[in-house]
Amino acid sequence: MSVDCTFLEDLPLDDDQVSFDEGRRETHAADWGAQHSGRAVLPDAVVWPESTADVSTVLAAATDRGVPVTPYAAGSGLEGNAVPAHGGISLDLTRMDDVRDYRPEDFLIDVGPGIIGTAVDEYVAADGLFFPPLPSSGNISTVGGMIATDASGMQTVRYGEVADWVRRVEAVLADGTVIEAGSRAAKTSSGYNLKDLLVGSEGTLAVITEATLELAGRPAQIRGGRAIFDDLDDAAEAVLETVRTEVAVARIELVDEPSARMANDYFGTDLPDAPMVFLEFHANHGIEEEIDLCRTIFEAHDVARFEMATDEAEMDELWHVRRELAPAVAAYDPDREPVHPGDVTVPISAYPEIVRYAKDLETEYDLEIPCFGHAGDGNLHYTILVDRDDPDERQRCEDVYAQIVRRAIELGGTATGEHGVGEGKRRYLEDEHGEGSVEAMRAVKRALDPTDTLNPGKIFPETEGGGRLERPDR
Repeated sequence: MSVDCTFLEDLPLDDDQVSFDEGRRETHAADWGAQHSGRAVLPDAVVWPESTADVSTVLAAATDRGVPVTPYAAGSGLEGNAVPAHGGISLDLTRMDDVRDYRPEDFLIDVGPGIIGTAVDEYVAADGLFFPPLPSSGNISTVGGMIATDASGMQTVRYGEVADWVRRVEAVLADGTVIEAGSRAAKTSSGYNLKDLLVGSEGTLAVITEATLELAGRPAQIRGGRAIFDDLDDAAEAVLETVRTEVAVARIELVDEPSARMANDYFGTDLPDAPMVFLEFHANHGIEEEIDLCRTIFEAHDVARFEMATDEAEMDELWHVRRELAPAVAAYDPDREPVHPGDVTVPISAYPEIVRYAKDLETEYDLEIPCFGHAGDGNLHYTILVDRDDPDERQRCEDVYAQIVRRAIELGGTATGEHGVGEGKRRYLEDEHGEGSVEAMRAVKRALDPTDTLNPGKIFPETEGGGRLERPDR
């Protein structure tokens, strides 16, 4: 059912800022995850705002007319976060990609939401600074998208997630009201912490139009390498002990044997056909001592080989393979497709257990489940490859996916460590948080967006049927 968006033609926007063209709408019907799961929905119009004023104008007009608005940026999400579930307007923020202010003396930069993550690093590199929490997709995803999902990446074990590096945001509420939340100061105890409420809200509470990001100085010493194991369980236990010992690792990534095989097939590389841990150490002094300590720990867990990169080019090649594992897995078998990109995170002590659990289910259900992830912070990515034309295999996939998520929650973890809830994880929200907490979330949503204008169909379980966000009957 289409939504009338012709009112956009009467707003103070340039002709190239609004499109009703079917081809342009098709490019905004899905994100990366939705493309692979068939959840695409065509918006009725696409709008490219170029300023906060543009965003405010569009949202106010849409809310007055009951038209849904779904924020969109790079489309690199994996849980259908940017799918216009109920049509309406896809609000593409990629033209707001500028640097507004840069204060290296304060380690701060103000940017628009459409700027690509690695562009921030490039902008500040000459001053020896960087933005530490960039996700693995930082070269294709925007800062606004990272804030919307509270993304994190391979360096989270040392530097934390995106939320830890956002000082302040400017945002527009559903009725067009422009607000600021947070502070450029290093700390504030003033009022409610609205900034942290908006971070991770997936565009359901407001549209971020500017962010003040904190930066860090690049470490003087950086070394990378990999460790090869005969047994995946030994590799996971070695990661746990390394994190417990507080070795100066900035990245510690687990890759299982199927993932290594798929990477070799995709890149033409010669990774060992065995479980591996990819490592990177950051320090300002004494990095060799940290490496030796890690090697000792790994040797206690029967590491087969512990190899350090000899130069920067070799280290870049190492991390390129890890960053591109998702497309490598997707392209591996033309007769099978990846379903539901898993993104569970557990307390680090439970990491070996969740890895074992996933691999045990792989054997029990006769499925192929490559596993890899940001092991240092307890984050496991897993993808189940299935033949969509085989109903039995598809059902086994759904059963296994749900079992892994629920086991992660039982272990004190979360259904989504960095991808967000979107459409794909709605059914687990109450399992993880409980009815009372989810009702409190609904109350916040109703208060800030009473007409459910912003990204309807996301996060809350009852929105799957397209209903408004009323309190469900118990």
